Amino acid sequence: MDIQPYTVTETLAVGRPWLMSTLGIETNETVTLDLTKFDETLHWTEASKYQPERKLKSGIPLAKNATSLLWEPYSPVTNEVQTLTVTGGPTGGTFTITWSGQTTAAIAYNATAAVVQTALEGLSNIAPGDVVVTGNAGGPWTLTWGGTQLGEDVAAPTTTESFTGGTTPDITIATTTAGGTATATDGSEIFRGFLFTEVSFYPGSTKVGAPLMVHGQIDPSKLPVAFDPDDIPAGSNTQFIYKV
Repeated sequence: MDIQPYTVTETLAVGRPWLMSTLGIETNETVTLDLTKFDETLHWTEASKYQPERKLKSGIPLAKNATSLLWEPYSPVTNEVQTLTVTGGPTGGTFTITWSGQTTAAIAYNATAAVVQTALEGLSNIAPGDVVVTGNAGGPWTLTWGGTQLGEDVAAPTTTESFTGGTTPDITIATTTAGGTATATDGSEIFRGFLFTEVSFYPGSTKVGAPLMVHGQIDPSKLPVAFDPDDIPAGSNTQFIYKV
């Protein structure tokens, strides 16, 4: 496997904005896709009533199933998921979250998920998209990491609370999904390349031939699905240069 950073942006063609440069090596091979493994919206779009073909999006990361020997979407490693829970029933006060040496502004004990996310994004080491916070006002809040932390084993944040009321109120943090863990063992966890072009198929089809790109220059931020080249497992026989 050889995946290296690259800094120049140049798209090659309409429909392939993730392909960065006409100067890169573009090596394709024909593979057979298992269409039952691809999801609508994420991987393909429905056609209009006047043109029944559906279209798989170009740039989908692909892998080969070791049992069926057909090709399907690459199963990436897991993203870190953490849960923050307020205990003890406080009726007032605030807390802060510290991550990687930086601390948020004070957050109300009954804050909404959006407020918690905004506080985290206020840190200079967390960019929009690095973490998504969900949950009810007052928690529990679920932190799902992505962006620059996509597929990473993210260190758990710490908290400092200044709650009032309740019974020994506190806030706990638990890791519900560890990041960086392979999600499959059937071969789909080994990245093999990208779907080079959009591929049309009719409703009811279960297989289709398609071009697999195994060499080239890519911009991961413009791929149709989240993809972090740093997290590709050993065993991939690919050569890509990517934008950083």
